[in-house]
Amino acid sequence: MDILKATELQKFNNIERQGFDEEHDMFRQSLEDFVRKEVIPHHDKWERQKMVDRSFWEKMGQNGFLAPQIPEAYGGLGLDDYRYNAIIAEVLNRSGCSGPGIGVPVHSDIVVPYLIHYGQEEVKKKWLPKMADGTAIGAIAMSEPGAGSDLKNIKTTAVDMGDHFLVNGSKTFITNGYQCDIAVTAVRTDPQAGAKGISLLVIETGMEGYSKGEPFEKIGMHAQDTCELFFDNVKVPKTHVLGDLGQGFAYMMTELPQERIIVGACGLAAAEGALEVTIGYLREREAFGKPLSHMQTIRHKIAELATEVQIGRVFVDRCIELHTQKKLTNISASMVKASMTDLQCRVIDECVQLHGGYGYIWEYNVARAYADARAQKIYAGSNEIMKELISRPLWRG
Repeated sequence: MDILKATELQKFNNIERQGFDEEHDMFRQSLEDFVRKEVIPHHDKWERQKMVDRSFWEKMGQNGFLAPQIPEAYGGLGLDDYRYNAIIAEVLNRSGCSGPGIGVPVHSDIVVPYLIHYGQEEVKKKWLPKMADGTAIGAIAMSEPGAGSDLKNIKTTAVDMGDHFLVNGSKTFITNGYQCDIAVTAVRTDPQAGAKGISLLVIETGMEGYSKGEPFEKIGMHAQDTCELFFDNVKVPKTHVLGDLGQGFAYMMTELPQERIIVGACGLAAAEGALEVTIGYLREREAFGKPLSHMQTIRHKIAELATEVQIGRVFVDRCIELHTQKKLTNISASMVKASMTDLQCRVIDECVQLHGGYGYIWEYNVARAYADARAQKIYAGSNEIMKELISRPLWRG
């Protein structure tokens, strides 16, 4: 495997990236160099052990590549510019390394914002510096065995015991779950209040009664530690409540657009990476006495895929720009998530076909990309849910 440079496809299409300046380009180049040295050589091992080494997280933190938006007062870089977060997700996913490619955005783009926006000072001081330097890993615990995209139906309970809550229940499909040090957990604090009875708690690994299942055997994303979490009379201090009680569902609806745009951005970057790998393969592979890249049918197929990917890149970059300006709508975020993960699966499927039999061999990057892609259309709200959200305002009035 080799790193896929973030500007290669744009040069191929003769269209430059928009919305990024020289400082962003320098940051991207620094991260690419890091990925070549500290990610790609180790990813095979991480896939075998079903998780990324914790030393990787610490190296990411030491180089300023984890949650760059964390304020300086809490040990972060204080970069209130979402484009840096997008670059991190993009470079990791273009490399074809899905372990950190998914785990890092969950930590940096999904978990950290809950602590920054809603965390009590005690929790911020304890955990944000560790999440910035990589000595603590974050997870988001929403999905349950009986409640995935339908978060209003969660069953995990938190009973008020005076100075603490007593938590019982379970969560499933938790990214970073096995290694996480903290999990932002959706719980039901009022069984009779529907969506208004949901609150968010920070639950720490090591709390009595809190346990984790073994990492799942998944179709893809083998280096990503995804597991179940179990809560058996776990005592959670009230200082670990995020925001106000009963506002958890509202907070999730506020934060989910960022989760969805980053999932879409990861999907597009993975598609770009697979396409670049495929173009390189077609230049080298010969059939009937000439490289496959000389055949018109194949060249036209690549032209179609490159066009689709470039259209996606313009849309994603624009949405990243809007999100940086705090102007991105929930509908646009849902559009990004649904369209780019659909595109990811479609492009990578074609790339496997263009590789022929080798596209089905695990040692080839494109085979791994194919297996890794499928979950993208499921988590962060299934694409069917995204389409429902997109359609609702279209029928009003």
